[in-house]
Amino acid sequence: MNTGCELRDVDGKGEGVFATRIFKPGETVMVGRIEKILDKNNSHASQIGQNKYALHAGLISKVNHSCAPNCGIRVNETGGHDFVAIKNIGDEEELTFDYAMRNYSVNYFPPKCMCGSKECRGRVTGWKDLSAVRKKDYEGFIAPYLLELDLQELVKQ
Repeated sequence: MNTGCELRDVDGKGEGVFATRIFKPGETVMVGRIEKILDKNNSHASQIGQNKYALHAGLISKVNHSCAPNCGIRVNETGGHDFVAIKNIGDEEELTFDYAMRNYSVNYFPPKCMCGSKECRGRVTGWKDLSAVRKKDYEGFIAPYLLELDLQELVKQ
């Protein structure tokens, strides 16, 4: 079965997931299935709630970060993260998302971001460290608990 994506080597990054067909904005690129709930965060974990983390099955954990991603997050009925095209994605294009779209903070990556985009922030950050403008840009393509965590932080201040 052709899922529309496949794992490949990426120079300087290890592995990445690439489109094997064209995806239009709003189209589901990958369906997220939670494989395992974790006791704590790790470098391959997806945050699925305030203090909840999970590993996704399939290729989801192999999708690389970009500060100018072509995919966003949509939480599905199982709590898994579907990847949705936020712009046109061409055949043979690497699929990317901003790790801040699902993690409030990011602790497991080198200090220097390697995405290479013109919009690169210089380091991989979580949602809490994004500018208000970037948060607005990602509206509708993030995990909703990130907004709840923002509200909790406002109340603390």
